Amino acid sequence: MKAAQITKYSKQFKVEVHDIPVPEITDHEVLVKVKAAAVNHLELLIATGSVKLIQDYEFPLTLGNELTGIVEKIGKNVTGFQVGDIIYSRLPLQKIGAFAEYVAIHSDAIAHLPVNLDFVTGAAAPLTGLTAYQSLHEELAAKAGESLFIPGGSGSFGQMAIPIAKSMGLKVIVSGSPKARERTMAAGADQYIDYTTENYWERLRDLDYVIDTLGPSEFDRELSIIKPGGHLLSLRTGPNKRFAKTMGLAGWKQKLFSIAGAKYDHKAKKKKIEYHFVFVRSDGEQLRNITKIIEENRIVPAVDPTVFHIEDINEALNLVATGHPQGKVIIRF
Repeated sequence: MKAAQITKYSKQFKVEVHDIPVPEITDHEVLVKVKAAAVNHLELLIATGSVKLIQDYEFPLTLGNELTGIVEKIGKNVTGFQVGDIIYSRLPLQKIGAFAEYVAIHSDAIAHLPVNLDFVTGAAAPLTGLTAYQSLHEELAAKAGESLFIPGGSGSFGQMAIPIAKSMGLKVIVSGSPKARERTMAAGADQYIDYTTENYWERLRDLDYVIDTLGPSEFDRELSIIKPGGHLLSLRTGPNKRFAKTMGLAGWKQKLFSIAGAKYDHKAKKKKIEYHFVFVRSDGEQLRNITKIIEENRIVPAVDPTVFHIEDINEALNLVATGHPQGKVIIRF
C-alpha cells in the first residue's frame, strides 16, 4: 500500500510516498481502508520535531492525524463495529498514520461517521471537534450561564466549538471577518465582533473564558478582558507546567515546560487568571457525542476545493503552511 512518510525530523522536511505492507491488527484494533485524510498544522509541528517532547516518534513515520474510511477487518475483542462500517477518527497520538491506504486503529479511537457528512467533509471534523469538546468539557469544565469569547472563532474551530458551547448553556461571543458573520451567527453565536471595524479588547470585559486561536501576539489583550478567577485556554500560544502535569509527562519534561510557559503563567497569575494549553487526544466515546452535535446542528465543515491525492502530499502541506486554504485541506484516496 502507499503511505506518505518522513525518515527524520527536519525544518526543511520532505515527505516521500513509499510502498509498505498493509498493517496487521491486534485483537482491539480495526483495519480501515482510508477514503480521506485531513492535512493540519499538526503535521508540520510533528515533521519539524516541534512536538517531540510531547510525543516522540520512530522512523520511518507515516504522517496524518485524522481520517474517514471503511472498516475492512475487525480484531476479535472489538465490539460495536462491523466490516463495512463507515467511520471517522482522530488517531491516537502515539500511533498516527492517516496518510496511507490502510490504517490499523484501536477501536477506542473511532466512531461512526455522522449521517450528514461524506468521506471528504467527515475527515475535517474529528480533530477540531475533539479539541472543542475537550477544551470546554475537560480543561475549562465550563458551566451554564458563563461567558466564552473565541477570538478568530469564525473558522473551522469555531464552527464546532459554538454548538458545543451552546449545548452547555454558555453565552458565546466570536470575532472574525465580516463575510463570516452570518454563518457564525447561524451556528449559534450570541454576539459577533467584526475585527475590521472593532477591537474586541475595547468592547468586552469580565468574561469567564477565552479560547485563543490566534497565538502569543494576542495574549495580553485576551487577559485584559477576563475577570479574576477566569480562564484563558490557548490552542496556539504554548505549553506550560499545568499542561505537562495533565499529560503525565516525565519530571524533566515538566521542568522544561514550566520554564517555557513561565512567562504566560506569571502574566495570568498576576491577574488571578488560570492559563491552559490543550493538545487534543483521540477518544471514540467523545467522538460519538460530537456525532450527535454535528447531526443535530447539520454542521458541515468547510473544505478547501483543491483536490489532492497522496502523490500531492507536499503540495497539500505547503498550502497549509503558507497558503490561504478555504477550509480543511483534504487528501482523497
